[in-house]
Amino acid sequence: MKLITFLYTYVANLHRDTKGASAIEYAIIAGLVAIGFIVIAGTLGTNIGEVFTSITTSLQGIDGVNAP
Repeated sequence: MKLITFLYTYVANLHRDTKGASAIEYAIIAGLVAIGFIVIAGTLGTNIGEVFTSITTSLQGIDGVNAP
C-alpha cells in the first residue's frame, strides 16, 4: 500500500512542478529556429548570388524599383 501511495504522491507532485517547463520550451523553440537557419543556409549555399539576381530581375518591372 505504501508503494501505491508513494507513486500517487510522486505523480501528483510531478504534475504540479513546472519550474523548468518554460526554459525547456524556449530551448526547444531556439533549437528549431537554429535547425531552420541551418537548412536554409544549406539550401542556398553557394547559390545565394543567383537567388538575389533572380529576385532583382523579378522586381525590375515594378514601379519605384530601379535595379543597377
